[in-house]
Amino acid sequence: MHVLVMGGTQFNGLALVHELVYQGHRVTIVNRGQSKGVVPNSVERLYADRTKPEQMRDVLKGRSFDAIVDLSAYQLPDVQLMHELFAGRTGHYVFASSTLIYAQTGLLPITEQHPVETGPRQADYALGKLACEAFLMQKHREEGFPASVGVLSMVFGPNNIIADREQRMFLRMVQNRPVLIPGDGTTLGQIGHVEDCARAFVAMLGKPITFGKRYNIVSDDYYSDEGYVDTFAQVTGVTPQKIFIPHTLMDDLWSGKVELNIGDINAAIDTRSSPADKRLMALFNLTKLIQRSGFNIHHWNRNVIYSVERLKEDTGWRPRYTFSGAVEQTWEWFCQQGLDKTLQCDFAFEDELIRMIQS
Repeated sequence: MHVLVMGGTQFNGLALVHELVYQGHRVTIVNRGQSKGVVPNSVERLYADRTKPEQMRDVLKGRSFDAIVDLSAYQLPDVQLMHELFAGRTGHYVFASSTLIYAQTGLLPITEQHPVETGPRQADYALGKLACEAFLMQKHREEGFPASVGVLSMVFGPNNIIADREQRMFLRMVQNRPVLIPGDGTTLGQIGHVEDCARAFVAMLGKPITFGKRYNIVSDDYYSDEGYVDTFAQVTGVTPQKIFIPHTLMDDLWSGKVELNIGDINAAIDTRSSPADKRLMALFNLTKLIQRSGFNIHHWNRNVIYSVERLKEDTGWRPRYTFSGAVEQTWEWFCQQGLDKTLQCDFAFEDELIRMIQS
């Protein structure tokens, strides 16, 4: 197949491009050309800023593709323009969404039919994803537009552009810093390895059974907060000093009754999302402690697990990485890149939190 990837040079997109080429597909990518990702020589590169519709039309008008994977659409006009350009010109359009769309629940695992959150606790980022999904599903119902949705959650692995996730935990281990664990450490979470996510998108391509459906794309196992820390400790060979944050303090931090110095996190928020409000910025800081999905929606000690059964049944996809395997492979990459010596993270809010606990 000839596959167009919107994005293609950073993290998820880079892994997807390499997987597509590995499986023998012809690949074209479209981005602004500002990232340093190295793609295979066979990949055709087109340059356009998708926030400039006329530029997109100039580059893509009249082209057709067997399939499109859109990893860089965040707002409704993004997918409206893609529909304008490719209705009748592609056999499959796959939109990358986020598990941040889902509402809080005590019924696990969260399936694709679970209610979504559109209330005041929801972030603009997820509301944008929901608007994109709604438009695509409407066009599928009305016109048969061959759209599918792949829902990503806490993607993990080499080249992650958000260093405050797994790389931050590696750095804690390397620097022998105390490791803060919310509550008693028993809350369950889940990641998806970047290469497994790439294979999932490829597995969906060209399959009519996937048209008009949403698919969760995560790993097949999960971990407790303390298990997350223990896995990193085992892989790195470090015995960390664990500090458990009292439930009452976590409740106050989550509700905003107690505030920490949140600093500037705008660089870590998608550049085309609206600026985060102060509450969301504070909650984002808490997700730096242990990777967590939808912290603004799901209470800090609420288990958040997603089902991938629909994806397995419809495409035959299976994840290759266990959580421990994902940590091992990413640690090897981290050291090979010299990040154990060069990476810098701001731990000021953690130091402040430690002082609050020990005072």
